[in-house]
Amino acid sequence: MSNQNTIKQAFTLSGKGLHSGLEINLTFLPAPENHGIKIKRVDLAEQPEMDAVAEYVAETTRGTVLKKGEMQVSTVEHALSALYALGIDNCMLEVDAPEFPILDGSAKYYVEQIQLAGIEEQKAEKDYYIVRKKIEYCIPETGAKITILPDDIFSVDVHIGFDSPILNNQFASLSSLDNYTTEIASARTFVFVHEIEYLAKLNLIKGGDLKNAIVIYDKPISQTDYDKLADLMDQPHQDATRLGYLNGGVKFPNEPARHKLLDVIGDLSLIGKPIKGKVIATFPGHKINTDIAKQIRKELKKQEVQAPVYDDTIPPVLDVAAIRKLLPHRWPFLMVDKIIQMREKVIVGVKNVTVNETFFMGHFPDEPVMPGVLLVEAMAQTGGLLVLNSVDEPERYSTYFLKIDNVKFRQKVVPGDTVIFHLEMTEPMRRGCAIMKGTAFVGGKIVTEAEFMAQIVKNK
Repeated sequence: MSNQNTIKQAFTLSGKGLHSGLEINLTFLPAPENHGIKIKRVDLAEQPEMDAVAEYVAETTRGTVLKKGEMQVSTVEHALSALYALGIDNCMLEVDAPEFPILDGSAKYYVEQIQLAGIEEQKAEKDYYIVRKKIEYCIPETGAKITILPDDIFSVDVHIGFDSPILNNQFASLSSLDNYTTEIASARTFVFVHEIEYLAKLNLIKGGDLKNAIVIYDKPISQTDYDKLADLMDQPHQDATRLGYLNGGVKFPNEPARHKLLDVIGDLSLIGKPIKGKVIATFPGHKINTDIAKQIRKELKKQEVQAPVYDDTIPPVLDVAAIRKLLPHRWPFLMVDKIIQMREKVIVGVKNVTVNETFFMGHFPDEPVMPGVLLVEAMAQTGGLLVLNSVDEPERYSTYFLKIDNVKFRQKVVPGDTVIFHLEMTEPMRRGCAIMKGTAFVGGKIVTEAEFMAQIVKNK
């Protein structure tokens, strides 16, 4: 696991807006732990702010637009992509216009300024979205499809295709975020000449020019119409018979595909957590990118804490022999089989429930169900191991309940279940007292949760 990050110092980027044509100032500010990425409109009277999350996506035509009440901000994807790729979890973005500056149409300048400002590691741990099973979302009418598969790291593959002699099928891949700065950040957005008039009628791309986008001329039009579009974009007239890239070519042979990958990362950052999984995107666009982010956000809301990953091929942090050295409990009341994770504030334990448990003799012989009070006890024992780990000579101490609050039982635990206990300290220890939130999972679903206060006491 790794810790959260913010930027070490504030910085400001200025430039015109792609769609509004306004001169815009966007300031990045350090933010405290668990703040997340937030956006503030400093040009509005109340200076409203909102979280950069998928629930606020209001529009996806030629960019991702976030809206909360009367506050709206568009073209956020490039900045969010850079923050995500560089591991920034907490940052306040203050902007004085209804969109972010387009700059050169890539994330290059965002990345450079974040690196110049510096990245500061914080004490709180990152909260990852860990992909447990295949996730798939598609838009049949466009052929767009995104698949996210379980993996230990975040990676992205993108395939794009257009009915164009200049830009047809392209593929781009990012195997590690370590390569984002050199392989993806400088890839610019792109537009076809035949789209410009339509976008202009939608009152978009007022700030578009050959400096902030790759412009692709792939379908011949009359010289007169071509000149009109050049005038619309405030650009010099060019030969209408010459097809190709109007601004001198591309930085990479597959630069458009790389830019689509950049957009995928920016839009998926709206999940609000870094992802552990492999993303495969076919014909992606802002709509499908943000649709799948919304879908994942809905799932996350159903379960505040995500079930820990349990790989039984990895040796435990504490096996049952080590646990017996720390806890005074013995058969039939030792309720933790092993500890698979232990960090400063978090511990994860495992209990394998078998039909031979003595309590099943009376609870209940014909319908064996693990008593809820024993699930709470097992969580408490797991939490006790975390507390004991914080003192010297832990075998000389014991932990005792002071309070149990907000206990909830969501589903039965029966023989054959493997229960995963996740305990986290919610406050620093004071005077030997620990306050923890405990959650028990079976099959990735919460079965029990509770809040504890316990005290560590030296044995007589």
